[in-house]
Amino acid sequence: MTTSLHIRPATAQDVSTIRELIEGLADYERLRHECIATDDLLRDALFGERPYAEVIIAEWEGAVAGFALFFHNFSTFLARPGIYLEDLFVPPAFRGRGIGKALLVRLAALAMERRCGRLEWSVLDWNVDAIGFYEKLGARPQDEWTVYRVAGDALTQLAAGGPEA
Repeated sequence: MTTSLHIRPATAQDVSTIRELIEGLADYERLRHECIATDDLLRDALFGERPYAEVIIAEWEGAVAGFALFFHNFSTFLARPGIYLEDLFVPPAFRGRGIGKALLVRLAALAMERRCGRLEWSVLDWNVDAIGFYEKLGARPQDEWTVYRVAGDALTQLAAGGPEA
């Protein structure tokens, strides 16, 4: 790791920067139409009365050069917490400098410090560059699992008792 790179925990003063990075990621993933994050929503979710996630920020020579947003999950089989990496993003201008790897190294170190049993994340199947990068670091796809999601109207309906099965 070079001395030009510094990784630090985000603070409430970073909320606008975090939102901008999220928007950059949404653009990259072609999902900007789904991105409704606001500074107020992020401030409450990350630094409010009950924080739901954490963020680490990478700085390259003093400029914001990436971020990782993560939270704890739990493995019943391991009886230990894990870290789930929700998003990692390095803007194109900062790629190729080891910033993504440094963010993952820091998350792995946090997982070890917190006695977690694993560090995991999802990657879009079309993102072959990211897949290759992660596999070089020792990550392996979990092909036997399929992610399911309930959101929007389906979530509202399920919370009200769900559709008849």
